[in-house]
Amino acid sequence: MNALRNKVQLIGHLGADPEIMTFDSGKMRATMRLATSDVYKDKDGKKVSNTQWHNLVVWGNNLIPVVEKFLKKGNEIAVDGKLTYRTYEDKQGEKKYFTEVVVNEFVMLGKKEK
Repeated sequence: MNALRNKVQLIGHLGADPEIMTFDSGKMRATMRLATSDVYKDKDGKKVSNTQWHNLVVWGNNLIPVVEKFLKKGNEIAVDGKLTYRTYEDKQGEKKYFTEVVVNEFVMLGKKEK
């Protein structure tokens, strides 16, 4: 049962091209934003769309070249990962909170580009 803890699976569209960062140690990180949408009808029968944005982070030098080469704004992808939370203080001393999905693997969906 331990394998089922803290597991996130999402399907959505990338809101921008991934941002790749290489640290002094040589370790690489990619960050991107994923939009997921729910569409439903309200009590009056009107179609309502609700979009949620998710912060994704990919660590490791094995996946980063694939992210960098193939993932672009608008691509539909499926991701599998886990939720993480982090905090930091900004320049004004205010505490900021972030929720991220640390991606273990992803699959590109949708049409192939020519």
